[in-house]
Amino acid sequence: MSSQARHECGRAWTACWGAALLILPWLFLAPLRAGEMTLDYQLEPRQIAPGVWIFEGSDGDFDRSNGGNILNTGFIETDAGAVVIDPGPTQLYGAQMRAAIERVTDNGIARVYITHRHPDHVVGAQAFSDSPVYALPHTRNALEIDGEALLDGLFRLLGDWMRDSQAVHPDHEAVPGPERIGDRALRFIAWGGHSGQVASDLAILDEQTGVLFAGDLVFNGRAPTTPHADLDAWRKALDAILAMRPQMIVPGHGSAPTTMQAVEETREWLQWLETHLRDAAQRGVSIGEALTLPIDERFSDWSLARHEYVRSVNHLYPEYRDAVLHWNTERAPAP
Repeated sequence: MSSQARHECGRAWTACWGAALLILPWLFLAPLRAGEMTLDYQLEPRQIAPGVWIFEGSDGDFDRSNGGNILNTGFIETDAGAVVIDPGPTQLYGAQMRAAIERVTDNGIARVYITHRHPDHVVGAQAFSDSPVYALPHTRNALEIDGEALLDGLFRLLGDWMRDSQAVHPDHEAVPGPERIGDRALRFIAWGGHSGQVASDLAILDEQTGVLFAGDLVFNGRAPTTPHADLDAWRKALDAILAMRPQMIVPGHGSAPTTMQAVEETREWLQWLETHLRDAAQRGVSIGEALTLPIDERFSDWSLARHEYVRSVNHLYPEYRDAVLHWNTERAPAP
């Protein structure tokens, strides 16, 4: 090979190696950037009434494909700032929710309200640390005791979506009753049922539009979750909502907004579940057999019906079985 040819070859090699050095870092960064891009909730606020906005989640269960975005959250505009309702399951959700709110209003954030103790409604409050975060006393106590354990569960389920997420401890007590925030008249209502027996679930009514943020007291087309539920108290709360007759309801889970039909259907599920489990216990059905019993056809097309039924059997059935055993012992004749 001539010296000129060697020279040309060397120049070509140098150019190729230089290009490779420029490209190589991007080859390493590309997977990271792609991974980062997937951690996007793509939150788009939807206005359902004047000054009332929601973010609608999927009707599925916790999954790394949805980042835990399985609930409905929202905010109400006031001239004192936005009133945020349930800031979501992760710090990232809260941050992206806040950014979306700030695209709608430049009045800032007035307050953040957490409707109940379950972490999918709570953890995003981190992104609003410069605003007061309100919750009922029951919720504040539960998060103080169980917050870290609840957070650990989400880390196992959601992985990277939970990056930078920490336990949240609301710093203000939500007080039931009417209150004016800026130019908006709101009513805060404490009911029991979904997350405890007494005053455990906060609902928020916007008096101007008649929109009720019902939290997880109402599900729509999705089977209710019952890990901390008192079914009797829950039905009483639903009866109170039916008597109130709000114009529109934002359920905690399922298609939103919805109507009174979702309230009635949530109540029907709870009544069926209680009757079904009590009858099974009275017939001496084992918990293993109870898990496989059929679900009422009224709920056959609901999202997660079998999944939530199995969960409910696991934590509710022992109580019904023990009640039957106690009743039989009480009625047994003396020896």
